[in-house]
Amino acid sequence: MLSGKFYRFRVTEDVESAFLEAWLLSPDAQNDIDGMKTGISESGLNLTQARFLDLRVPLPPLDEQRGIVAILEDHLAHLDVAGSRLSRASSQVDTLVTNILLDLIPDARDYPSDWTMSTVGQAGKVELGRQRHPDWHVGPNMHPYLRVANVFEDRLDLSDVMQMHWPEGSFERFRLKPGDILLNEGQSPQFLGRPAIYQGDPPDIAFTNSLLRFQANENVLPEFALLVFRRQMRAGRFSSESRITTNIAHLSAGRLKVVEFPIPPLREQRRLVRRAGELLYGAERLSDHFTTINQYQTALRRSLLATAFRGDLISGSISRNK
Repeated sequence: MLSGKFYRFRVTEDVESAFLEAWLLSPDAQNDIDGMKTGISESGLNLTQARFLDLRVPLPPLDEQRGIVAILEDHLAHLDVAGSRLSRASSQVDTLVTNILLDLIPDARDYPSDWTMSTVGQAGKVELGRQRHPDWHVGPNMHPYLRVANVFEDRLDLSDVMQMHWPEGSFERFRLKPGDILLNEGQSPQFLGRPAIYQGDPPDIAFTNSLLRFQANENVLPEFALLVFRRQMRAGRFSSESRITTNIAHLSAGRLKVVEFPIPPLREQRRLVRRAGELLYGAERLSDHFTTINQYQTALRRSLLATAFRGDLISGSISRNK
């Protein structure tokens, strides 16, 4: 049985269902559909049944529909094969990164004799960010803040930074300082505790309670702490300390503090940070390359669909609407 969030549509005998399905995925159709959406629901904008039924469909003769579908399926099959290979290669690079981090920083039982066995709470200060509230969406003391959507492994995405009002004196407590490490407090289990280091840009920015902040003690390099956190995330150590609510794992400040944290001598920390940079550089470049290829593949798929419904894949043209 279909829920109220879906519409069931049955085509007439002069319409090839695969043709209609492909057209609905085309850029023109998606643009038309987006323009018809109204209102707001929990899942975003709504598309009513009445508006959907008003959608204009370019409809060539049935034989031509089938010809377009056949050619599209052939081209899209090649893209799917390439996408599958790209996915496998990306997964292998991700495994390589995990193995590098696990080799550089061993399990607690295998720490070298000159390493101090410590915990996150002993290695630095851990703090949960400030809670958001609807009353603070506007106000006289607006400042930007980072949230879980901004923090990825070893990088901050600043393309969508939000602001809120900070009551008198509260901003300074949560203002980020260069060298602070931010970790996702709530995430899917495999990405729980995903860390990135704040380097000071943009300035005058804070963080909310979807993130945890770690400020390293003097005997811990922030760059080394980042390696430890990346290692513990990929080893599943953070997820083992989590609690699950509505399919989201949470890592409280208290749970983070008890996680093992090795502290080698500062000279060894610097060496490990340099070595990690050398070993991870190639993997990161490969990952960036795969991301670019995936973007090209997505653009090619859109272009192919657009070409098909301009009538350029086979002789003839698509001119009749229904």
